[in-house]
Amino acid sequence: MTNHWVDIKNADVVLIMGGNAAEAHPCGFKWVTEAKAHNKAKLIVVDPRFTRSASVADFYAPIRTGTDIIFLGGVIKYLLDHDKIQHEYVRNYTDFSYIVREDFTFDAGLYSGYNAEKRTYDKASWDYERGDDGFVKTDPTLTHPRTVYQLMKKHYSRYTEDMVERVCGTPRDKFLKVCDMLASTATTNRAATILYALGWTQHSIGSQIIRTGAMVQLLLGNIGIAGGGMNALRGHSNIQGLTDLGLMSNLLPGYMTLPNEPEQDYAKYIETRALKPLRPNQLSYWQNYGKFHVSLMKAWWGKSATAENNWAFDYLPKLDKMYDMLQVYELMVQGKMNGYIAQGFNPLAAAPNKSKLNDGFAKLKYLVIMDPLVTETSEFWRNAGEHNDVDSSKIQTEVFRLPTTCFAEEDGALVNSGRWLQWHWKGAEPPGEAKSDIEIMSLIFTRLRKMYQEEGGKYPDPIVNLSWPYSNPQNPTAEELAKEYSGKALVDVMDPKDPTKLVRKGGEQVAGFAELRDDGSTASGCWIFAGAWGPGGNLMARRDNSDPTGIGQTLNWAWAWPANRRILYNRASCDVSGKPFNPRRSLISWNGKIWTGADIPDFKGDENPDGGMGPFIMNPEGVARFFAKAGMAEGPFPEHYEPFETPLGYNPLYPKAKGVTSNPAARVFKDDLAAMGTVDKFPYVATTYRLTEHFHYWTKNVRINAILQPEQFVEIGDALAKELGIANGSRVKVSSNRGYIKAVALVTKRLRALTIEGKTVHHVGIPIHWGFVGLAKPGFLTNTLTPVVGDGNSQTPEFKSFLVKVEKA
Repeated sequence: MTNHWVDIKNADVVLIMGGNAAEAHPCGFKWVTEAKAHNKAKLIVVDPRFTRSASVADFYAPIRTGTDIIFLGGVIKYLLDHDKIQHEYVRNYTDFSYIVREDFTFDAGLYSGYNAEKRTYDKASWDYERGDDGFVKTDPTLTHPRTVYQLMKKHYSRYTEDMVERVCGTPRDKFLKVCDMLASTATTNRAATILYALGWTQHSIGSQIIRTGAMVQLLLGNIGIAGGGMNALRGHSNIQGLTDLGLMSNLLPGYMTLPNEPEQDYAKYIETRALKPLRPNQLSYWQNYGKFHVSLMKAWWGKSATAENNWAFDYLPKLDKMYDMLQVYELMVQGKMNGYIAQGFNPLAAAPNKSKLNDGFAKLKYLVIMDPLVTETSEFWRNAGEHNDVDSSKIQTEVFRLPTTCFAEEDGALVNSGRWLQWHWKGAEPPGEAKSDIEIMSLIFTRLRKMYQEEGGKYPDPIVNLSWPYSNPQNPTAEELAKEYSGKALVDVMDPKDPTKLVRKGGEQVAGFAELRDDGSTASGCWIFAGAWGPGGNLMARRDNSDPTGIGQTLNWAWAWPANRRILYNRASCDVSGKPFNPRRSLISWNGKIWTGADIPDFKGDENPDGGMGPFIMNPEGVARFFAKAGMAEGPFPEHYEPFETPLGYNPLYPKAKGVTSNPAARVFKDDLAAMGTVDKFPYVATTYRLTEHFHYWTKNVRINAILQPEQFVEIGDALAKELGIANGSRVKVSSNRGYIKAVALVTKRLRALTIEGKTVHHVGIPIHWGFVGLAKPGFLTNTLTPVVGDGNSQTPEFKSFLVKVEKA
């Protein structure tokens, strides 16, 4: 979330698209009801299903799953055509006036630099034009044909109302109503927020869908303001913490990145990431990358991280390719992986194509499961009849199940959707021999280290030199780890502007990331968390919910990253002189000497507005990007591509072009690409979703939840049910090109047939929660049906749009 849950109450318009907050996030949804009740906010829901969110919405519009970029691109065209944009915001705080390189092109669905054989782009041309001084060339008049404004306007000129109706299936009048409601916030006294979840992320173009939503919000001036923002709703209590701490294969904590194989030179590795300003007087805060990186290395390797070994950069793996979960399971199937640890993860249920996963797990030498409960993954080897039809006698994998504690049985911090680190305390002792994840991983590590120390091994240095300074090396405390990721001064840290002034005494916790250094004098396990456990103690444990502003800015409740800032980019809530656009919901302002207000300024505290520094200080240009430069896999402007299993078989934007039906830069392997189903055999579009009564795959182990939702079902529109002769409550078989499931048919009016390109398209809704373990009646894993293809940026699988056949069981 750029904003936070409580801030939703400040919105005048709430768009829920790519999510179902009322059902999947019922506690957080109360802030939507607060906005409606006390702020007269209008709630819009755009979804293939008429959901619980839609049932309380002021306006609902249907859409075909996987076509959100067409819909949002149409909104962009509408806002530009009708001049419904926040001009002062867009002119000063975005790259509208920036001129793009002359060799940048877009033709028939492909950007310049595409390599069809590798399915990747050379992104060199995806950049701004530079002057002799190294700065970006601009045209404030916006008349130059290669300004971002002109290119974007041309790009989305194809996203007409007719195109939206034809491709999305959204009736024209409903689409225009949504446009009009959103456009009402293009003024300084109104705000719109966008709430999304896995309905946007779980597509082969998921990241670009989110970018398109962000572009709508930038046009309206809704980023950085109270009641605005792009707000991702997390389904687990600590999914935000997972990404913050860098648990993707190419990430380091704090959204830093591992070096790639060609990056053997430390100085160049830092230089590539410590981006220099692209316009005069801009900050480009990533210039501090070296400070964050060295402090991380000191937290990990302590005294062994020295200038001589490039602050332990030499210890880091250099990636030859992405090792995301899709790649890992591909290696398993190829017999190139010996073992796998599934920690708090049930991949047999949560990753695409159960059949492929079973095949891969069966080729391992060992599989370790760390989970409080028995899972389908820990039982993958067991023949459970139709629900898991495997030949157990042929599986040689040795499976170790290590029972862990659950969140209520341990101390620690959880990071919610709004970036709040909230400390929680143990509520109960764990049962039996269950141990915390911390203790289990520590026991594994200390044993491995001892083996390397005694027996040697190929390049043991990163293992034997790892810093492990805990009071009990086999079971560090949550408090010790929290202090470590927050960070401390290793020696006295002095002010670089005044070497006689002490900033932080050696051994003290740092107050924030501004105190981190690149000379080895500080350590921090996650720079964005720096200050969470500061000199004054554990700020995550604070529980003061006082709100003197009345707009939900409870700065003394827990701690938010970064710097306890509650709304990111809040400098953009003021005009260029530092005066709030909306004084009624003011976040910060310039008082003539410093920035002050209801939030921690996302800006240099003493930076005079007259200097012209842009509010988006993490970008080297200081402004927000409509043109994403080289940051995205598919292109700098989001473009519609069909799901890999499309009910059309072509891209309506380019019906005769080859190679652009689906995302040309998606994460997909050759065999999986060849195994996609086609509409002639699988004529219906399926999408997956969650239920309020179940929490993913856990609660089917809880009797009351099993009673509330005892048996697997699939949701079928009444028109399709009538066509197939299927009665409500009867059993059906749903098949894809990868397998089938059987379930009870829930015949409903919530899924309406849509007219797409003159054809009738039916959706089938499939909840995800059942499997062959637990107290609920055994069911089929939904991912039996789903294809192996991922977003080109995040590698998130395409669970929200695939093709199926439905028939009576």
